[in-house]
Amino acid sequence: MKQVLFHPSARFELAESIAYYEQQSAGLGLDLLAEVEKATAIIQRTPHAWPRYKDTDFRTFLVKRFPYVIFYLDDPDAVWIAAVAHGRRRPDYWIGRTRE
Repeated sequence: MKQVLFHPSARFELAESIAYYEQQSAGLGLDLLAEVEKATAIIQRTPHAWPRYKDTDFRTFLVKRFPYVIFYLDDPDAVWIAAVAHGRRRPDYWIGRTRE
């Protein structure tokens, strides 16, 4: 199974979102984390099953229960996650991110 790698900014935005939801209701941030972990496991198993984003090589996976989209690339050796983005804010802000 391929390794899952997060862009540092994707990790940061996920951590910020978790903290936000924890402030709203205790345990809700952990629920978001659990859903993102489930999503990454599904992506890891079947990376080509999810649709491409516009005319790019990125693919999208909608996180259950929360308004977040995971944007990722399926590389030969790993699944590279560029963003865990809120689905209704700042479209395409992450598009310039590169693998490190």
